[in-house]
Amino acid sequence: MMNFDIDVVMERIAEAVRPYPPAAMFQLANEGYRSAFEQLIACIISIRTYDEVSIPVAHKLFARARTAQTVANLTPAEIATLITDSSFAESKAPQIQAIARRVADEFGGELPCDRELMLSFKGVGPKCANLALGIACGQPFISVDIHVHRVTNRWGYVQANTPEKTMAALEQKLPKKYWIEINRLLVPFGKHICQGNIPRCSTCPLFDMCPRVGVKSYR
Repeated sequence: MMNFDIDVVMERIAEAVRPYPPAAMFQLANEGYRSAFEQLIACIISIRTYDEVSIPVAHKLFARARTAQTVANLTPAEIATLITDSSFAESKAPQIQAIARRVADEFGGELPCDRELMLSFKGVGPKCANLALGIACGQPFISVDIHVHRVTNRWGYVQANTPEKTMAALEQKLPKKYWIEINRLLVPFGKHICQGNIPRCSTCPLFDMCPRVGVKSYR
C-alpha cells in the first residue's frame, strides 16, 4: 500500500468525481448564486435535505425573493410554503426571515463575510458559515458534513468521532489550499464512490492507498 499523499489523493478524487453532479452549494454558485447571503440561505435549506431536493427548493425561493430585502418582506408562512420540500421547513422559515431582516436592516442588504456574525444567526452552525465564507468570500474554511467526516476518517487521515472534531483535526493537518476543496470533492466522492454502507472500494482510485478504516465489506 502506498503512502497516503494528500496531494495525490485530491488529484485522483478530482478526476473520479468529474462525471457526477457538484455538491449543492457549489452547483448553485456555478449557476450564479454566489453572494454570501444566497449561499448561507441555500445552506440552511440544505440541512438534513438531499442535494437533489435542496437545489430546486433554493431555486424556488430565489425565483420569488433573492435579496435580503425581498426575503425579509416575506412572512415565515410564505417562506415555509416555498421551501416546503426541505426538511424542517417550518422551523427553517422563521430563521431565514430573521437573517434576511437583520442583513437588510443592519448591513444594507449585503451580508458581510464575517464568521462570528454568521454564527450568531439562529440555525447557522460551522458547516454553513464555513461553506458560505469559502464559496462566496473565498476565505479558507473547512466545512465538514457527513461525507467529509466519514471519508477522511475511513482514510485514517484523522481519527474523530463527530463532524465537529473532524473539522478541528483537519484544520490542524490539511494543507490550507484544500480547505474549500475538501468539501467540493468529498461530497460527490462520498455519495457515489466512498458510500456509507458498502463503498465501491474495488473501483476506487485510492484503493492502493486507503487503509479502509472501519470498512467491513465493499464492492
